Amino acid sequence: MDNAMTYELIGGALIGVAASLLWLGIGRISGMTGVVSSLFMWRDKARHWAIWFLAGLVLATPVYLLAGGKAPIDMTSNQLLLVVAGLLVGFGTYIGNGCTSGHGVCGMGRLSVRSMVATITFIASGVVTVAVMNAVGGAQ
Repeated sequence: MDNAMTYELIGGALIGVAASLLWLGIGRISGMTGVVSSLFMWRDKARHWAIWFLAGLVLATPVYLLAGGKAPIDMTSNQLLLVVAGLLVGFGTYIGNGCTSGHGVCGMGRLSVRSMVATITFIASGVVTVAVMNAVGGAQ
């Protein structure tokens, strides 16, 4: 097994453990839509978990890079494309009542039919997007 696969397995296990601890500990689902929306619940005094959760996500990459890890992903420098993609993802999470992490990791783990349908839709949309990008020459 190569290093990349080892890191992916460790990362997946950590995501599963974190999602389980959050669910079992305080009854919250660790989908990013729920985490971010919890940050804006000003009257909820117990929202500190969301601040720490988000801080861990933001700090994970810099800590990984400082530890000698390499970022294996290249993003586009097209700012308009990034903004449009972000808005589409935000709109999709709104109408889908959650995101890939909430439905795919937590919902599937709880055997939620709604999450199964959402996850299948996410995957199908990704396949169609890649096919269209390849067809129009937009994929690199």
